[in-house]
Amino acid sequence: MKLAVLLAAVLFWLAAWAFNEWLVRRRFASPAAERAARIAVPLLFGVTILVLWEGTVRGFSIPSVLLPPPSMIWARLTGSLPTLWADFRQTFLKSVLTGYALGCGLGFVVAILIDRSPFLQKGLLPLGNFVSALPVIGVAPIMVMWFGFDWQSKVAVVVIMTFFPMLVNTVSGLAATSHMERDLMRTYAADWWQTLIKLRLPAAWPFIFNALKINSTLALIGAIVAEFFGTPIVGMGFRISTEVGRMNVDMVWAEIAVAAVAGSAFYGAVALVERIVTFWHPSVRGGQA
Repeated sequence: MKLAVLLAAVLFWLAAWAFNEWLVRRRFASPAAERAARIAVPLLFGVTILVLWEGTVRGFSIPSVLLPPPSMIWARLTGSLPTLWADFRQTFLKSVLTGYALGCGLGFVVAILIDRSPFLQKGLLPLGNFVSALPVIGVAPIMVMWFGFDWQSKVAVVVIMTFFPMLVNTVSGLAATSHMERDLMRTYAADWWQTLIKLRLPAAWPFIFNALKINSTLALIGAIVAEFFGTPIVGMGFRISTEVGRMNVDMVWAEIAVAAVAGSAFYGAVALVERIVTFWHPSVRGGQA
């Protein structure tokens, strides 16, 4: 029976691989069919991984404490929705979103100030590179000591992790315009603010959104890791560390699945906003073509 399950999973994987290869090489006349094919390829690939995972675990009788099958993780996930929602609300809705907004917002504002001050540019950017290299496992305990065990200390960790990527990318984006473009704005008698809003800031949007996408994943990682060092009895990081000690690995994987879905959705939302705001950029126009 176990060998049959493994064989069925392998056969499904081979069939799905062949179908995906056919979808990738096929050119559809309808734009809607082309979009559906682009969506179907990663979805089918993900389903294939889950089926192969299930068949491998059951076929080789891998203990669930080492690697639970997806069916077991799904059962735990659907049976623990109130707990998972409370953890999600504590970690993502409070710590991640608040810290993300504060860190990215402060990084953007300080980048504007640095652009106006060569002194800050020479003094703060090297310090930013130093702080951004600090490990989160070293910063998190200090933030817990400063701000307490609740979500405020996790927000502080997220702010530190997201501030400097936004700062560095925004400064680089503001410097991306050429001297010829700035000279053209001066010939129109544009002052610094007009040049910033009409020329330099639009040119910096791809850099800014690059930082926003990077920070969407850094914020979630930082909040979860920070919860390992002290938190109320709720939160995704708290649940992972606690359930690992209890050998409830299926619950750990359920939390990981929720974090992965939340992080992917957050990243996708930022990328969607980027396509709307930077519709004029060659990379976006090329993708639409």
